[in-house]
Amino acid sequence: MNSSLMLRRFFCFNVASSSSSITASSSAASNKKSLVFLGSPQVSATVLDALFNASAAPSASFEVAAIVTQPPARRDRGKKMMPSAVAQYALDRGFPSDLIFTPERAGEEAFLSSLRALQPELCVTAAYGNILPTKFLNIPSLGTVNIHPSLLPLYRGAAPVQRALQDGAKETGVSLAFTVRALDAGPVIARERLEVDDQIKAPDLLALLFAEGAPITPEESWLSFDQKALVLHNKVRAFAGWPGTRAKVLVVDNKNSKESTLELKIITSRVGPDDHIQGNDVNDISFIKGALVFPCGGCTALEVLEVQLPGKKVTTAAAFWNGLRGQKLKTL
Repeated sequence: MNSSLMLRRFFCFNVASSSSSITASSSAASNKKSLVFLGSPQVSATVLDALFNASAAPSASFEVAAIVTQPPARRDRGKKMMPSAVAQYALDRGFPSDLIFTPERAGEEAFLSSLRALQPELCVTAAYGNILPTKFLNIPSLGTVNIHPSLLPLYRGAAPVQRALQDGAKETGVSLAFTVRALDAGPVIARERLEVDDQIKAPDLLALLFAEGAPITPEESWLSFDQKALVLHNKVRAFAGWPGTRAKVLVVDNKNSKESTLELKIITSRVGPDDHIQGNDVNDISFIKGALVFPCGGCTALEVLEVQLPGKKVTTAAAFWNGLRGQKLKTL
């Protein structure tokens, strides 16, 4: 079951049953309970879409009363001020612009005053990107629910998807949990499990698990080939998209005895058989059956299938190898 269906199930049943304790005066003009959504990047629009669609059903118990998102920022090459992906999606759906709030901080009194006036029963967050203070959390009568991309209590905090992939976890998932001041420590309402297939890369999971903007530093992107191939392969999968994984290799031209250092971005990889490196120098990078074979720690081999040079497009290992024109590669 995907996250959209999980949300629909939760909001159509859990909210309906929970809201039975709310007095009728809280929704005098409508039988539907008011919900405020908080999210910012493109992946959050998946959640908002599910909420819009579920609220449009005749039997829906809630409606999206307002949206809270990050302020407009300069994006793309033109550096134009652009609304967040969630704000743009809401506007495209015809949602009223005066009900899209973009406070710099969620604790701003003017914003909180507007939120109180809406009298929301429930707030839902998905990659909003702002800390919610206690005075915010006290406003919705049913509380605030966060969509967290892990099976809580595993992988609390930032970058849970990438860390699960980096650890080689065979299973991950999505949790719905009430938001409290402590980080990802609120009571868990529901969990949805997902198996992590070896061919799934982080962007595929990011689109589902709302991990955009996770604070992984570019310094973490470098590969160290004294580690085992499986560790490096998991890192390639975990950091795919951003910041990516990189390696510095030595290019040796035996014709004129010149050496130079080259930076490669590793796009896709797999763990190769150990016999791929037998008989080679400990630092020699070879080319076998369409893959660059990097010798790694523990006499293991990492097969790299796609690479990217700085400022260039992604290319296959075969095309890159042919471009070397007989020059040799070594790990550093």
